[in-house]
Amino acid sequence: MRTLLTILAALHAAPALAASFEFVPAPQIDLNRVYRIDKITGEVTSCQYGLREGGGIGQTLCFGAGEGATAQTPSEYGLVASRHTREAGVFRVNYRTGEMSICYVQVKEEVVVCTQQANPTAGGTGEAPTTGPAPGRAGPSATPPQGGRP
Repeated sequence: MRTLLTILAALHAAPALAASFEFVPAPQIDLNRVYRIDKITGEVTSCQYGLREGGGIGQTLCFGAGEGATAQTPSEYGLVASRHTREAGVFRVNYRTGEMSICYVQVKEEVVVCTQQANPTAGGTGEAPTTGPAPGRAGPSATPPQGGRP
């Protein structure tokens, strides 16, 4: 009986271990970038396709976790892409606390960076300062312009 319980416990834990990353494409329609998050630690990285000088099949360019994108307090994290077609960043969400931050590739530094995690207060005003036009209005992307490496 004890062996059966051990086997059942191992089988129950196996799917959780197999699904440790989530992948989301950047919403910008002319950018071939995919973000990856560690669903437990919240660490965010990114890769994209790059042309190789002199032709050939090209190369995979990856960006490691920089400021704010490194491992956070263990929780249940995910990525959400907005539907804004000019946005190169994605939202990192903490499904347990409701906190969010914005992550994007800082091309000059060649790393993924994320803003500080924020959670709206009960009064409806956010802890993070807003940028750009009033909420719900179309406006330019808050993410810095994205250029790719060759």
